[in-house]
Amino acid sequence: MKKKSLSVKKITPRNFNFKKILNNKKIFKIYTNFVKNFENLNISGKVAVSVSGGSDSMALCFLILCYKFQKNKKIQPFFYLVDHRLRENSGQEAELVKNQLKLKKINLKILQWYGKKPTSNLQSLARKKRYQLIFNECKKKNISIILTGHHQEDVYETFFSRLLRGSGTEGLSSFLKTEKLFNFKDKKIVVVRPLLNLTKQDLIYVSSIVFKFYVKDPSNELEIFQRIRIRKLILSLKNQGLDFKKLSLTLNNLSSTNKTISQIVDQNIYNNVTFLHKNKYLINFNFFLMPEEITFRSLSVLFKNISKKDYPPRGKKMISLIKELKNKQYIKATLGGTIIEKIHNSVIVSKEKTKKR
Repeated sequence: MKKKSLSVKKITPRNFNFKKILNNKKIFKIYTNFVKNFENLNISGKVAVSVSGGSDSMALCFLILCYKFQKNKKIQPFFYLVDHRLRENSGQEAELVKNQLKLKKINLKILQWYGKKPTSNLQSLARKKRYQLIFNECKKKNISIILTGHHQEDVYETFFSRLLRGSGTEGLSSFLKTEKLFNFKDKKIVVVRPLLNLTKQDLIYVSSIVFKFYVKDPSNELEIFQRIRIRKLILSLKNQGLDFKKLSLTLNNLSSTNKTISQIVDQNIYNNVTFLHKNKYLINFNFFLMPEEITFRSLSVLFKNISKKDYPPRGKKMISLIKELKNKQYIKATLGGTIIEKIHNSVIVSKEKTKKR
């Protein structure tokens, strides 16, 4: 893309001189890399932008607006920040971010998490609540796409986190996917990560130059959280010679292997599953004679399809269930929002009925 093609349109908002900012060679290069990734996604219309106030999301705010006005694309962004109310000054911090964005003619809506807060598994539950609050806004405004500020280092951290958890090829490589589909109250919402080809340092640079501001979350220094410990481990490995290019190559190889396994899984389901109706499947016993990973992944797909949940049951429970299905003549159990019943060599999986309150 030639630099002269980035001519400023009349619709450029006041206080955002894109042409002047893009004269910075480093920012222009970062923006060009963003455009290459973003245009492959074919996104248009309404999009929600998840803002934390950190360098990654602040940079995302600029890059998405820059793309909208420089490329004259029909994108209508809505900006949301979730105040988890986990820290005493979180409300003031959220207002500070809102005011900083307002200076650039960006309207930010603050969503607050009220109620009792968990005492364990805090980061995971806070992430789920953040998505839930933004999903609610998306449903109100009929938005189907959410943009997040996840970047290259997040891919590495997730890889090591899942490696420690004992994940298979799917878990180890899935964060490389730019898009993830969620089902929320009968609405399909896609979470898109358009910054995965950019580094944390890239995003800090953009935020520092464009806004001269970003929030530093003090929890990023607390080693009580596993992700922070992993982040420091990666830094230590980097200082000892960890080659990120080789790590990226490993992740890409895992992703390629995962795609191959997914094709075999699809074939296993096609050959050995009869769809009685959308909430009930009949499984031929040949389904369970495939290699363990194929059987595990195939059953996970069926569970997600029937239960409409974003994630299948935990691995240990799935492995235990598969073992029983292989070795017992009769079994009836519930797992992951489904009912599983085996009679001789046939297995029926159906949706578990939810109790009305």
